[in-house]
Amino acid sequence: MAATAQPAPLALDSSVNRRILRAAVSVGAVGVAVKITSAFKEIAVAGVYGRSDVMDAFLAAALIPSLLVNLISESMNQALIPTLVRVREQEGRDRAQQLLSSSMLWMCLLLIAASAVMALTAPAFFPLIASHFPAAKLALSLRLFYGLLPIVLITGVAANCTAVLNTVDRFALPALAPLAISVSVIVGAVTLGSRFGIWAMVYATVAGSLIHAAIVVSMMRTHGYRFRLRWYGMTEAAREVGRQYGPVLLSGVVASGGLLVDQAMAAMLPSGSVSALVYANRFVSVVLTLLAGAISTAIVPYFSRLIAHRNWPACRHTLRTWVRLTALVSVPIAVMLIAGAHFLVRIAFQHGAFGPRDTAVVARVLAMFAIQIPFFVVSRVFYRFIVAMRRTDLIFYCGAINLVLDVVLNLVLMRMYGVAGIALATSLWMVATFLFLWFWSHRLLAAAQALDAQPLTANSCSPALSREG
Repeated sequence: MAATAQPAPLALDSSVNRRILRAAVSVGAVGVAVKITSAFKEIAVAGVYGRSDVMDAFLAAALIPSLLVNLISESMNQALIPTLVRVREQEGRDRAQQLLSSSMLWMCLLLIAASAVMALTAPAFFPLIASHFPAAKLALSLRLFYGLLPIVLITGVAANCTAVLNTVDRFALPALAPLAISVSVIVGAVTLGSRFGIWAMVYATVAGSLIHAAIVVSMMRTHGYRFRLRWYGMTEAAREVGRQYGPVLLSGVVASGGLLVDQAMAAMLPSGSVSALVYANRFVSVVLTLLAGAISTAIVPYFSRLIAHRNWPACRHTLRTWVRLTALVSVPIAVMLIAGAHFLVRIAFQHGAFGPRDTAVVARVLAMFAIQIPFFVVSRVFYRFIVAMRRTDLIFYCGAINLVLDVVLNLVLMRMYGVAGIALATSLWMVATFLFLWFWSHRLLAAAQALDAQPLTANSCSPALSREG
């Protein structure tokens, strides 16, 4: 049969890396602004509600909606975006719009179905989430949960639209749009808190989520994609997204299981161990969210585009460049956090009931957690390349291995170092993650280059989709 025509390769120059850098810097800068606004939100909410039972009930009610969005919507984004970019580059914008409409329809149906299941089973699992709540507080938490359920669908749509906007080189404004939620909560808590009590938080959160979704839907339409829920049949592209979605979703479930394992094992240790784990992780999570999150967001569209054009030299160049850059930035940050752990914890937390002994414990945990920073940040480059290559099955395997390592390392190290051992276990399995993703990124790239070197016929499969043993 005749050879299949392939798109012309993209030029290999530094412009791709410059665009990734600009995108990462803009997303990071906006992320700082969002974090600062979120801090003001926490201050405003604390001023209205304090550490009250109603605030506890609201926080418990908000756990499940955010988990559903992360599992279903974010997994869909990872499965969809590489294929969406490939279809747009090779088949045109109209076919890409059809794929987006079909995928959005399925994502919305999944979010609605998951919300319905959670609503029906909430009376059974809420006593497990809030096992120490008295009856009245538990009942309030359940009612608030039902009030917050609409944000599952709304926020899921907003997250999907944001990911699509990134594929057309729009990063800063979509990343800034979640400010609508924080601003809405601040206004709602301050102006309506005295009248509606904790329900003002529910109303403000839903209203802010709607504004956020409306902003990114409008931006997406401006940049060539329409928000349309319509099924265009089980095309090859739709099947490809489906094949990628399952492993990513399972990987998210496994990752959530790892967080629960750490919390549960910390609860087996002396009183205050769970709090020490949470307090220490706040420092590290800010660094990981701002640094790794910005890089991950910026690099995905460009990897997807290079792979769609089968430009393997540019992929290799981009991988090497961003591995070096992320290591160069993240290693000093990790060293500073480790060296300054005691000072940071003392300045941030040591007042009132939080004494010097608490500072010493949390500082040790922070130092152990901080070891993971360069390995996590660098591994995000490999992770996004593997997702762009549409090998999400490897992501699931990696997550399953990590869960086993997490349990085994926790059991060993918590006996030696207490709660700091759990943090060290997290850093060690992150090293294993880095090695796993590094190995498979280079193997996939080498296999793709070797396959392209062979004569390509109509029966040849895409190197990105081939499964290696």
